[in-house]
Amino acid sequence: MDLFLEYRESMVLHINLVKTSDRLSPQHRDRFDFGTSIWHSLAIQTRLLAIFLLVFAIALTPMGKYGTWAIYAIAALCFLYWSKVDLKILGKRIALEFAFISVILLGTLFRGGGEILWQWRSLQVTTNGLSILASVSIKAFLSLLLLNILTLSTSIPELLKALITLKVSPLLVSIIASMYRYINVLNNEFYAMRRAATSRNFAPKNLWDRQRKDHAWQRQVLGNMLGMLFIRTYDRGDRIYQAMLARGYQGIPVVTESGSMVKRDRLALGCVMLIILIGQVIG
Repeated sequence: MDLFLEYRESMVLHINLVKTSDRLSPQHRDRFDFGTSIWHSLAIQTRLLAIFLLVFAIALTPMGKYGTWAIYAIAALCFLYWSKVDLKILGKRIALEFAFISVILLGTLFRGGGEILWQWRSLQVTTNGLSILASVSIKAFLSLLLLNILTLSTSIPELLKALITLKVSPLLVSIIASMYRYINVLNNEFYAMRRAATSRNFAPKNLWDRQRKDHAWQRQVLGNMLGMLFIRTYDRGDRIYQAMLARGYQGIPVVTESGSMVKRDRLALGCVMLIILIGQVIG
């Protein structure tokens, strides 16, 4: 069975990533079935360039330029309206991602400089720290909003097509394609190990219960799970790669280029550049 699974996985990257609609479940097909709109009438590479141009413009905008970010936020809301993505899923994604980076953002609150508003021992909140926190938070939120709009309105195979069309390094596209293909394999391995550990009285909530006699054992089990997950994935990846080489794999992803840009796409990119210039000038 293991040999059959390795053979099947080794052949996955040789399947054209573009023609995936027939293999998608009805739920996945519905997820990317948005009908016709301004956003979905654009070429995939146009969407990718438009999003990344705005993200770079947001990230490179100096601190405190709230007028500039307001203009970029209006553009992001237009993309959100045209993309017709599920607002519930979008909200959950942004909340989860923002919660992850909020710990890093909190560190900017205690930056020195400016008037001291609150102080406790060595910690102090200043006007400069609040300004930096607000600026970085706005940058992070707008960037996450735009990137999630792109990934929720465009499938991963189509994004890989766009990367090939934009002449991105084939090695980088191959790595992204491999991650996309095998992320579910990692999830299945982890859940199988978690079920085995749960059947032996392991539970995540017990990691923080210091009153339990097996407190140290619970943490040891978690450490062993993470170590075994790394070893298993490394070993499986190496065996799959050797099987791929035996079948003629040369590190070049089997992804065809997407269609060329038309007048509508060039006009859309021109509008995005104009919005970026207006934001930098007015803001």
